[in-house]
Amino acid sequence: MHPLIFDNRFIRELPGDPVKDNYTRQVSDSLWSAVQPTPVRQPEMLAYSQEVAHMLGLSEADMQDPAMIQTLGGNGALQGMFTYATRYGGHQFGHWAGQLGDGRAIYLGELIHNQQRFELQLKGAGETPYSRSADGRAVLRSSLREFLCSEAMHHLGIPTTRALSLVTTGEPVVRDMFYDGNPQFEPGAIVCRVAPSFTRFGHFELLASRDELPLLKRFIGFTLDRDFADWWPKTGLLLDIDHPGQALIEAWFAEICTRTAIMIAHWMRIGFVHGVMNTDNMSILGLTIDYGPYGWIDNFDPGWTPNTTDAQGRRYCYGRQPDIARWNLERLAEALATILPDSHGLAQGLSQFDQVYIRELSTALASKFGLDNWQANDGELINAVFELMQRAEVDQTLFFTHLKQLDISQPQLSTLQAAFYTEQGYQQFGQDVQAWLDRYSQRVQQSALTPAQRLQRMSENNPVYVLRNYMAQEAIDLAAQGDNTRLLALLEVLRHPYTEQAGMEEFAKKRPDWARQKAGCSMLSCSS
Repeated sequence: MHPLIFDNRFIRELPGDPVKDNYTRQVSDSLWSAVQPTPVRQPEMLAYSQEVAHMLGLSEADMQDPAMIQTLGGNGALQGMFTYATRYGGHQFGHWAGQLGDGRAIYLGELIHNQQRFELQLKGAGETPYSRSADGRAVLRSSLREFLCSEAMHHLGIPTTRALSLVTTGEPVVRDMFYDGNPQFEPGAIVCRVAPSFTRFGHFELLASRDELPLLKRFIGFTLDRDFADWWPKTGLLLDIDHPGQALIEAWFAEICTRTAIMIAHWMRIGFVHGVMNTDNMSILGLTIDYGPYGWIDNFDPGWTPNTTDAQGRRYCYGRQPDIARWNLERLAEALATILPDSHGLAQGLSQFDQVYIRELSTALASKFGLDNWQANDGELINAVFELMQRAEVDQTLFFTHLKQLDISQPQLSTLQAAFYTEQGYQQFGQDVQAWLDRYSQRVQQSALTPAQRLQRMSENNPVYVLRNYMAQEAIDLAAQGDNTRLLALLEVLRHPYTEQAGMEEFAKKRPDWARQKAGCSMLSCSS
């Protein structure tokens, strides 16, 4: 195995926790704590992403090397790696939670390949000083879900962290999946996550809340210089790493707002629900981060949340994601305002979020419906069908994959029949849906797009395959028995989500009735 190149700027340039012992504690005036992964009994490679391995300069032989498998299982580290956990806080379900930090994620360092920087992180590798009451471990079901979804989102064109590998540990982990006082042993696993940076809103929030303002300034300067090196020089503003200026901080915040708006518009485009949009789960790079109780909308419902913890308040339901993203950005703005004379410039960044989100969502919806551009009356037309889809219980993904097959000259309701979950819904609301199809066809005929252009635009924005929760659960059930065939099949089909693939029809079907209320197939807990 050839040597890997690491340049661990985070721990080299930012202050670390002086306490070296690994026990749960409050940490101050530091951004990281050195910690070793807890060794496991028998690490085995269950799956890995060939694309991510190639991105990191790793060959197939490298990924099968015993030393690499041991490392990805938390048993030691390769030359140049330095293992640590970072300190951050966050607002969880709308309330300030204080210090949080990497409670079950341990960094392996910053790998450099092809002049690009990648942070590598093992999730489920053992306790850290930020583990609170948890054991720092992860179970197979949550690790497999994160591994698959990271790669699925990338191939859908969504800004996201990536996943290199999924390794089973050979050790059981105790988890109370439903938080009902009935914990059970589950297979343990570790996923290696990869991103240019895992820095979150909560990193800056905690420093501001603890009045560690010199360190907050320094960390902002470091983040600009390391994680926004391709952006800040374009502003024409100078960067003093230890004392970044107000104008640059305001411009940077606006850039974060822009990236976040683009990410959320993508989520809404494909029907993805994150499930736990706490500020400690928000990336300053605008990447989708921390895949826990996520889900894709099956039958269209803007009030649906996959998170059992959120079942009553539905704070993080599908339809509220744009508002929550803005709320989270407001909390970040409050943190940044602690080192600025005033917050007027930050308010402009929030306005930019609003503008970019509306622009991106309008563009996405026009493309999903095969329209040439967004016109004034399109909002009413599109809202009307979404309301019908909810009342008639229509599958969001299948609705759009079948809508592109519609004969615009003679639109027929039967084209969409497979997207209805019940015959009752089809019969009761079919006349209303047919009336809408007639209106929609008239609108399409006014478009400047040719039929081929319309089909191409719809195909590029409406996935045939998404990672429905029941599919992930099927892969989990088999993997728990040592069978990774379903996992690998999903990994492969989700590499080309916009293209119909021969022999993969089963992965394009709507949620079966047996999965409607089944554990893991509908709603999930935060431990998922």
